[in-house]
Amino acid sequence: MRRRYLSLWANSLVARTLALTLIAVIGAQGIATAIWYSESKQKELEGIRAASASMAVMFASTVNFFQKLPLGYRHIVLDQIRNMGGTRFFVSFNQEPLYVDPIADTPLKRTSVVAIKSVLADKLPKALALEVDFSKAENLRLLRNDLYLKDLPKSWAHHTLTLGPIDPPVLVVQIELAVDEWIYIAALLPAPYISLDDNIIDREQMLFLLFSTSILLLLTYLLMRRQVKPLKNLARAANDMSMDIDQPPLKEQGASELVTATRAFNRMQSRIRRYVADREHLFSAISHDLKTPITRLRLRSELLDDSNKRDKFNKDLDDLEMMVKGALQCVRDTDLHENNAFIDLVAMISALIEPYNQRQVRVEFEFQPIEPLVAKPLAMKRVLSNVIDNAIKYGQHATITLIENQDWVVVTIIDRGPGIPTKQLEQVFEPYFRLSNDAQGHGLGLGICRSILHGLGGDLILSNCPQGGLQAQIFIPPNLEV
Repeated sequence: MRRRYLSLWANSLVARTLALTLIAVIGAQGIATAIWYSESKQKELEGIRAASASMAVMFASTVNFFQKLPLGYRHIVLDQIRNMGGTRFFVSFNQEPLYVDPIADTPLKRTSVVAIKSVLADKLPKALALEVDFSKAENLRLLRNDLYLKDLPKSWAHHTLTLGPIDPPVLVVQIELAVDEWIYIAALLPAPYISLDDNIIDREQMLFLLFSTSILLLLTYLLMRRQVKPLKNLARAANDMSMDIDQPPLKEQGASELVTATRAFNRMQSRIRRYVADREHLFSAISHDLKTPITRLRLRSELLDDSNKRDKFNKDLDDLEMMVKGALQCVRDTDLHENNAFIDLVAMISALIEPYNQRQVRVEFEFQPIEPLVAKPLAMKRVLSNVIDNAIKYGQHATITLIENQDWVVVTIIDRGPGIPTKQLEQVFEPYFRLSNDAQGHGLGLGICRSILHGLGGDLILSNCPQGGLQAQIFIPPNLEV
């Protein structure tokens, strides 16, 4: 049952509108993000290329400065700089290049490395080797391969190479000036290129998109629910009218188009109600009024001297009286002016077959537990009793099964009788058509049953079983909100 409601909701106008809105938002945001990313990425690449080239020029100036110092003064100058708190760069001289744990490769990183190498190669043509890479501060080695940034005094490099809580990558440049003489330079890129992350949408943007999309979907849902409510009322009223024509007028509300449709529906319902009432009254009056002349003719037929003519005359009157009674019964039995109520089909069928079992007539009933359904109790009892009576009368045995699937509650009644010729399976629903030659019945029962079920939104279908006998399937709509 829950699966059916979920399926109906998924196919509803509100759900489809929300899905279309979500697809539109995702598509629009995707296109806008792609355009923004393409343009901003080009600007970002140009910016980091210029910033890296500018830093490379400063690196070259630093290298030239230290190259001009006597070898004995280089370490003295470096110690003084570190004791004073350092500069924008961390500089050291090593006998070999230090190992660098590189960060993940990104377009920003590649652009920066290429720009720095290009400028340094141009500014320092006599350099023997050149290595440029980026490393996380926690993995950064300084002075020796076994010495990390965290092992040094904070005044030496922490203020220069760390920027909490951002924790940006550190640019490491190593230049071989002579054999066993490497200058090591570590620095941070200038703002706003401190981080080399290449995310299309960061966490803040994602939260903003989720929040704005949620607000849009919520407002769309409230709007559509308010607009769809009159449409649901109209659909429910149309469904109720198919079962009971005497329904109160529908309240005109909602958008102007819905108000127009509701007003037209109310007018249509009023005209149909008047038409049905006039037809029933006229048909009942004609059938009732025919009884008087039939009775008068029957009295006059008794005055006929010829008994043969009198018998034929009375037979014609009997046929005419049967047709009048059948017409009155048809009007009375198809009158569905009855309130809906909860029906326990299992209990109703069990009560109908109990008298047959007491007369030792074999009636089998198999069922699966189902929830009570909403229908017209007397009308449903009339349908079930009529079909079960026919199965017992013409088949001497009935097997009844009750199941519920996704679309219908199905009552199947199978007998062991001779069945019905295939060409006449639909004719038996026509008024006064009978296959049996007995004097019982008017040939109206099956037609009345199908009319009742059609009025309830269901159907009655007959078919011959391959092993013999007739199968009658009663389809009843389940309890669903329109």
